[in-house]
Amino acid sequence: MSELFGTLPDGTRVDRWTLERAGVRVRVLTYGGIVQSAEVPDRDGRAANVVLGFADLDGYLAHPEPYFGALVGRYANRIAGARFPLDGLTHALVPNDGPHSLHGGEHGFDKRVWEAERVEHGVRLTRVSPHGEEGFPGRLDVSATYTLDESGALRIAYEAVTDAPTLVNLTSHSYFNLAGSGNAGGHELRVGASRYTPVDEELIPTGELADVTGTRFDFREPRKVGGGYDHNFVFDKGETEAPGDVAELYDPTSGRLLTVATTEPGLQLYTAEHLGAPFAPGDGIALETQHYPDSPNHPHFPSSQLRPGRVYRSETVYGFGVRD
Repeated sequence: MSELFGTLPDGTRVDRWTLERAGVRVRVLTYGGIVQSAEVPDRDGRAANVVLGFADLDGYLAHPEPYFGALVGRYANRIAGARFPLDGLTHALVPNDGPHSLHGGEHGFDKRVWEAERVEHGVRLTRVSPHGEEGFPGRLDVSATYTLDESGALRIAYEAVTDAPTLVNLTSHSYFNLAGSGNAGGHELRVGASRYTPVDEELIPTGELADVTGTRFDFREPRKVGGGYDHNFVFDKGETEAPGDVAELYDPTSGRLLTVATTEPGLQLYTAEHLGAPFAPGDGIALETQHYPDSPNHPHFPSSQLRPGRVYRSETVYGFGVRD
């Protein structure tokens, strides 16, 4: 079902859609494609919201930079110097992270109101990103479909087409706290990645694909997350047509388990040390499935280019369960 969630200062209506199936309730906003909440049971059957968010629209408008639960694009993560080459031309983007472009620019997809239509077990959001929006070339017709499957897993499927060569790299920026509150650093994480992309002091990839063996980036076996991460992990499975298992996040206290499957080749692990009031640093963990940061400036990274006549497709599944 859908209901009025609020109105923007210019009077634009924002709706909230509620999806409920198999004991899971997820709420999605037309503003920014935000996953406002995901209520799931613990090992004793007690439900709690496991994503960080706000009870009203004013909360999101007052705290835009952490991208709480948002659909980010056209390009998730950073593009160095807010520029990239494509077909012999250098395209200049709107910088919003010092000299760099982050999550699509100053007014990316996370700050747009999307059209919504009901689909079976979910909602489909659509919008047209015009040529030149935040500096990106080409008109982009894009959709994001949020559904709950028979097990209560949240499936987010993206599609896009363009009328000119461009970049596309979409993700959902939810912060998970499987305990429902408090610091999430004690959660246990597994990531199916033997390599990661080291970054410089401005969090721009150096271009290296480094081995995780013997480093704090080795999550191939489950262990406590801790903190200090804002890094991209390179999945051993690579980019795939169907979602493949890539990660698990587990809270020993509640028994809640989050599984992640995706078609994407990478995952940005962000332990949210920069969160401010009303949340505290480390209160959530972002698991952003995506192409690698700054891919257009590193030709050996998987390409994020989209060309006319092709369809961009990406899918990520967040499964919810419990472990005794």
